[in-house]
Amino acid sequence: MLTRRNSVAPIVLGLCIFIAILLPHTHGQDRQEYIVYMGELKLTLGIPPSLMHLSFLQKALGSTSSASIIYSYKNSFNGFVALLTSNEVQLISSMQGVVSVFPNKINQLQTTRSWDFVGFPQTVKRATTVESDTIVGVIDTGIWPESDSFKDIGFGSPPTKWKGSCGVFTNFTCNKKVIGARYYKINGVFGPNDIRSPRDSEGHGTHTASTVAGDLVSSASFSGLASGTARGGVPSSRIAVYKVCWSNGCSDADLLAAFDDAIRDGVDIISISIGSSTARPYLSDSIAIGSFHAMKKGILTSMAAGNSGPALGTISNVAPWALSVAASTIDRKFLTGLKLGNAANFQGVAVNTFVPNGFSPIVYAGNVPNKTGNVPGTVSRLCQKDSLDPTLVKGKIIVCDQLNLGEAALLAGAAGMVIRGDGPKDIARVFALPTTYVSNIEGNLILTYISTTSNPTASILKSNEAVDGIAPYTASFSSRGPNAISPNILKPDLSAPGVDILAAWTLGNSPTGIQADTRRLPFNIISGTSMACPHATGAAAYVKTFNPLWSAAAIKSALMTTAFEMSPKTTPLAEFGYGSGQINPVAAINPGLVYDANQADYVQFLCGQGYTDRQLQIVTGDTSTCPSSRNDTSLNLNLPSFSARVLSTIPFNVTFNRRVTNVGLAPTTYNVAVLAPATLKIQVVPSTLAFSSVGQTQSFTVTVQGIVTPSSSISASLSWVDATHKVRSPIVIFSS
Repeated sequence: MLTRRNSVAPIVLGLCIFIAILLPHTHGQDRQEYIVYMGELKLTLGIPPSLMHLSFLQKALGSTSSASIIYSYKNSFNGFVALLTSNEVQLISSMQGVVSVFPNKINQLQTTRSWDFVGFPQTVKRATTVESDTIVGVIDTGIWPESDSFKDIGFGSPPTKWKGSCGVFTNFTCNKKVIGARYYKINGVFGPNDIRSPRDSEGHGTHTASTVAGDLVSSASFSGLASGTARGGVPSSRIAVYKVCWSNGCSDADLLAAFDDAIRDGVDIISISIGSSTARPYLSDSIAIGSFHAMKKGILTSMAAGNSGPALGTISNVAPWALSVAASTIDRKFLTGLKLGNAANFQGVAVNTFVPNGFSPIVYAGNVPNKTGNVPGTVSRLCQKDSLDPTLVKGKIIVCDQLNLGEAALLAGAAGMVIRGDGPKDIARVFALPTTYVSNIEGNLILTYISTTSNPTASILKSNEAVDGIAPYTASFSSRGPNAISPNILKPDLSAPGVDILAAWTLGNSPTGIQADTRRLPFNIISGTSMACPHATGAAAYVKTFNPLWSAAAIKSALMTTAFEMSPKTTPLAEFGYGSGQINPVAAINPGLVYDANQADYVQFLCGQGYTDRQLQIVTGDTSTCPSSRNDTSLNLNLPSFSARVLSTIPFNVTFNRRVTNVGLAPTTYNVAVLAPATLKIQVVPSTLAFSSVGQTQSFTVTVQGIVTPSSSISASLSWVDATHKVRSPIVIFSS
């Protein structure tokens, strides 16, 4: 999961995939789970995919092989699951019809105010009937269907285009709002706390689904904090749930199974707040593969950028045919005060709704180690589990030197916790007991008070809401570009609210995820690109309700070119942090021009990334071939952003080719407007684009010249402007 919730630190038959299950030794080799990707689905009349898969495996490995199929992908692409040794992987990789073979890895999961902050009020204009026929597919941890955010009062029957279903479960029922629900655990191995149904026992999926399409819930709050009306971006839309994440994470095999079904089921948008720790080659990346096949059916996939920031090159979801979303702040933050017995006051960062119970003794965790367990003070100061002496901690506030959610303190009977550290303070976490997070300087003052006072006491106050006047800026945790796979493709694409977001929560888990935390609340406040992603998904769904025939690329373009500009002064690394800027859903329904792209564009791009004709023909199911030159074509992929990696200290000359399609008024004329520093020379030809009709496409070139110093970047922008539209795109030139 890409969530900073409370973590301190998420065949002929076409798209053929199969996975190997772990088995004992076979000829001296361990079998492991692999995914074999074989491109576009081509059904053979009368032959079920599962039989075709079995035939393929037997042909590849021989009938005496002990490799066994455990799952077949059979809807939107083709595949099966089997156990493979490394030798078998090499053999299958060389067979005709195989695109790639890669291990089945585990991925991680990556409101009342947020929608208003992006200029998207409750009273915004809506295409209500179309919105009610819009289906959002959410690939996540499941959903808590009884939440008020998912009530179906006033909803009619599901849209006739819906081909999905809701399975029969003993503990889960769909309704006219949540119209579909499935779960996936291909290897059949469940943890002790995993619920074998689409029901969400973690909370993440409920939170993201309600952010996209939750119905209006008045007087929503986190125990009185952040009170208001909770709502999704498209509250009248339907939700289809695909549960792929469990206590051990989210496997590639299960992710692909969810994409396989979601595309067939007829969803309009896919939201996936999941990702790997690093970017992977496109045809060895389950999310890139699934979103490619979704794009072919006109379905845009919105995906979380990742939570590994703020270092350069940490963004993990980088497929150019999908939308990569960074997390930015809103103008609300939560502060929690600490009052000492000497009347000194400190202001920390936390979400604390516990009612103060007067003053309590305060001690330093390094002075109360669990000596029975031979724990030294150098360890207990970090407040790790079982490191504290309950007899010395019970009823006291403890000062800890490491950010944690309070499990050790709670189990030891502490009255509260003060954490000191110089980690980022741009997000407020929920803790298992009264807590505030202060700086090291403030923490040192608190420790001085403790060490020089005979009976030191303190009180942790309830949180108060404050205004963050410099918002929006990209959160410190949000993964940054540049794109490690294709440096000339700018990622992330844009930013959306992902910090301190209030949304629906499961009643099957505490707000901290700590078992000893007995609170069960209908809403929770968490942070992450997991929270930003569903905001962008909701915005994309909103755009689609007004433009139902637009391609996935057109919707993505509309969101990017109308985004609110963000400031490099508040976001280090600028566009590598926020892309085109923060989403502006209202403007995106009428962008004027769009940078459209289709399968052929992306295939040409993949040609330049080193994939072969054979691989790409299997992926697409056609006979198209790559140019003989095999040059990198990423500069000319028709995206609404311009980015190039160049050599430093040497004059460069980079040319981009683009085309734009008129989706606004006609006739109309657009003039180019370029903003650039003196170190760049930018020429756009032609500088004027005249459109006589809607749907007309015009091409232009952009040439950028200059010099970049080592390990630096230069930002500029290009806008096409007519009487009513400003179609803005970022330009980023950088050196490594």
